[in-house]
Amino acid sequence: MGAAGPGRCGRDPCGALCLLLTYLSVGYADYVILTHILLQPGFRGSLWCPFHAVMFNLIVLLLLACHTRAVFADPGMVPLPDTAIDFSDLRSNTPHKSERSNEDWTVCNRCETYRPPRAHHCRICHRCIRRMDHHCPWINNCVGELNQKYFIQFLFYTGLASLYAMGLVLTTWLWPVDRSFPGKMEGVAGGISNNHVQMAHCIVLLVESILFGVFVTVIFYDQVVSIITDETLIEQLRNRLLKEARREVAHTRKPKIALLREVFGRGFVICWFFPCNCSPPSGGAPAYSYLPNYDV
Repeated sequence: MGAAGPGRCGRDPCGALCLLLTYLSVGYADYVILTHILLQPGFRGSLWCPFHAVMFNLIVLLLLACHTRAVFADPGMVPLPDTAIDFSDLRSNTPHKSERSNEDWTVCNRCETYRPPRAHHCRICHRCIRRMDHHCPWINNCVGELNQKYFIQFLFYTGLASLYAMGLVLTTWLWPVDRSFPGKMEGVAGGISNNHVQMAHCIVLLVESILFGVFVTVIFYDQVVSIITDETLIEQLRNRLLKEARREVAHTRKPKIALLREVFGRGFVICWFFPCNCSPPSGGAPAYSYLPNYDV
């Protein structure tokens, strides 16, 4: 009896709208940077134009690559059995179910299958996800064991792009290019301040960059904390309702660097910044089973 292969997480209208908003925001930011900042006479006549154009678009390329991997990657769905599993004996033995610890396999009543440790059922995807953190509409997918790395990389490059855009806008306003490169911007004193269209686009870009930058910074911090504390968002919310004694057990399992390597891979640290599988060849993708390893 074989298991159903892993698939993509379920889609919802809110997630599709957030995907569209993400791509439109990134495209608009790139348009304003190139058209209303870098391709203006001041920047166009200096070496800063190609430098900033290449650097910003490199960040955007990495942002989109990480976002694409996070969207289409399997978050760690628990495989479904080809045939129904008989849980009558397990369900009738309710005292044993209450004695299970957090690290034991459980049964998902919605998926009608065994659920491995730290897996949770997503009500949007209608599937159980291994080490599920949360369902994120911005990637229209769950954040789980297999795509959390790409999600964090997406947050990192989104924050970096927002910071870069804010820096270019503020630099153009507060430190016009003609002061740094005399003769390069003659007759265009004041930079973009004399053009109302450019000013409007830059203001919108600045507001967008601040909002997205603060938003992804908070989520990025929360994701890093969840890794080094070895608690997903769901587990954090659950453990707040439990005793402190039980919480201490979940915080002291592995060293922080080992927990980070579980998410980002066991290769070189520089590989953590790229949306690719940098683990050693012996690692590979984990093989999942819909049945626990019970000695029966």
